[in-house]
Formats: sequence, C-alpha cells, structure tokens
Amino acid sequence: MSEHSEFGRNRATTITERALPAERTVRSSIDLAPETVRQILGSTDENLTALEHVLEADIHVRGGMITLSGTPADVALAERVFGELASLAGRGQPIAPDAVRRIVGMLTHPVGESPAEVLSLDILSRRGKVIRPKTLNQKRYVDAIDENTIVFGIGPAGTGKTYLAMAKAVQALQAKQVSRIILTRPAVEAGERLGFLPGTLHEKIDPYLRPLHDALHDMMDLEAIPKLMAAGVIEVAPLAYMRGRTLNDAFIILDEAQNTTAEQMKMFLTRLGFGSKIVVTGDVTQVDLPGGARSGLRAAAEILTGIEDIHFAKLDSSDVVRHRLVGDIVDAYERHESDHDREATFSNRAQRRAAHVHSPRR
Repeated sequence: MSEHSEFGRNRATTITERALPAERTVRSSIDLAPETVRQILGSTDENLTALEHVLEADIHVRGGMITLSGTPADVALAERVFGELASLAGRGQPIAPDAVRRIVGMLTHPVGESPAEVLSLDILSRRGKVIRPKTLNQKRYVDAIDENTIVFGIGPAGTGKTYLAMAKAVQALQAKQVSRIILTRPAVEAGERLGFLPGTLHEKIDPYLRPLHDALHDMMDLEAIPKLMAAGVIEVAPLAYMRGRTLNDAFIILDEAQNTTAEQMKMFLTRLGFGSKIVVTGDVTQVDLPGGARSGLRAAAEILTGIEDIHFAKLDSSDVVRHRLVGDIVDAYERHESDHDREATFSNRAQRRAAHVHSPRR
C-alpha cells in the first residue's frame, strides 16, 4: 500500500480466523524508521507504557517494525493512534505520555480534526518552551480568538483559558496586530475595603492581579516587562480602572469574570474600541460575589449568545492540563454537587408533603 505519509508506506494486515468468527483476531504490521519508533515510544519506553495502558490491542516492537494484534476495532484504533504519533514525530514535536493519552481520547470520541494538528499548533516559543493547545476544545478556543472580536472562555480551573488568552495577547503584540495589552480582574475579595488595607494602592491590589503577572513572566523576558509596563504597552489593573475609558488598538483580557456583576460586565464590554479584541475568562461554578449577587458572566452568556462576532467557548474537565488528578478532582466535585442538589430537592419535596399532611383543614 502506498500513501503520502511514512506511516502508511509499508503496512500489511492479515486476518487469522479461529473456529468461531466472533473470536477472530487481526494482526497489523507498521514499518517505520527506527528513529521515528524511538521518538514515539520515548527514551525509556514511557510512551509505550502509556500506550499499553490505554489501548486494548497488543503491541510488539522490533526495530522499526510495530506489530498490533487484537479485535478489528482495537487494532484499527491502535493504527490510527500510531499514525497520529508518527505525524507528530515527523513535525518534530516532542511526544510525552500526556500527548499519548490525549490522542487516544480524541480518537475514541471522533471530532473530525487530526489530533496531530491540534497538538502541533504553536502560539509562542520562549527559551525552548512552546505554548500550544493540548486539547481539541483548547484549539477551537484559540481559533475562535483569531476569528472573533469578543470571545468568552468558560471552564473550570486548569483548562488553560486564561493562559492561552495571554499567549494570544503576547503573540498579537509581537506581530504588531495591537499596540498594547490590558489585563484586568475584579478584586472581589477586597470589596470596597481597599482603602483600609495597609500599603500603597499597588500593594493593595497586587494579590488579586498576581496570577496575571505570573503568566506574563512565562511568556516574555523578565527585564522587558517593567519597561513595557512603564511605557503603558502592558497594563495590569483592577476592573474598576476600566470605567470611563475607550480602549483602542488593544488586546484586552478580563479574568475571573464570574466575579463581575451584570453592570460591571456591561461596563467592561462597552470599553471596546477600534482595532481591539476582548477575551473574557471565568468559571461559572466558582462565583464569589457577596450577598448572592448574580454573576455578570452568567448574564452575558444569556444576553449575548447568537450575536455575530461574539463567541462562547466552553471547556470542561477533559481540557484540564494540570496534573492528571486535577481533572479527576473537578469531576468528583461536580458529581458530589449534583448528588447533593438531588438530595436537597427530594428533602424539600418530603418536607412539603409532610407539612401538607399535618396541616389543619379549614
């Protein structure tokens, strides 16, 4: 069989029939360059270990020959996984066990896009560290930022919604698509008590803006950041500082947007000026507003959905790019909260029924 990729160049598949058709197995041989196989499997076979955990097909490697055996469906999935891994290797992309798991996840739930393309979209590169999306939803989020003026990135902690937005902002600045970056957050925990906190105004608000500073330091030279901030090219400020301004030719990021009120969100979005782009990020399950105030992020999702050039990107636990356990923790809490809500609903119904039974008739 002849294909364009090295992966498909010398692949032969044979079917071994057993006594019962249901027990038949498929064997597939994939011939790759030995150096490509070494890159796919990892220097200490750590990727091979990950493959053996997530694939049902048996894997046997000898030199540049990879042999897969198992049911037709299992072998077909394994072939596609090795095809994507070979494509990544051919693009010079590093391959780690996390990439192996993500490729299998994307192929197990077909999405119409090549996992290798998702995992090789470079946004920024600094000192050998490359920032790129690691999941399909993250790639769609990044693509949406390119294609729309206002993008909302909504999802739990660790899904990369703020980090990727920051990377796109720095990329836009470096490409001279904008002349400045504006990063903002609501300082909800301080409420109206900033004046009573010790220190200068900068020292009072710094704890609320520190995560934005940290992300910025990952993406730019440390010595350049103070100069750019002094020149007004990069501005990191609390949300209240946006009032009354029109922000032209800027890449503007509002982080922790679930902690804005509906009025604050409207105020912020109407700061948009010519040549600017806005990315709003937040987690609607982590609202810290006092007094049960309604989140401006929730309100925006209801009011603005369907407006052209405004996009809502949804990320979930499968997009968590922190330690593997973070995704499991997010799922566990969501299940617990769902169970708790159901129990509360049943309890309230039981109380109402009991009150109705024991209430005196008139």
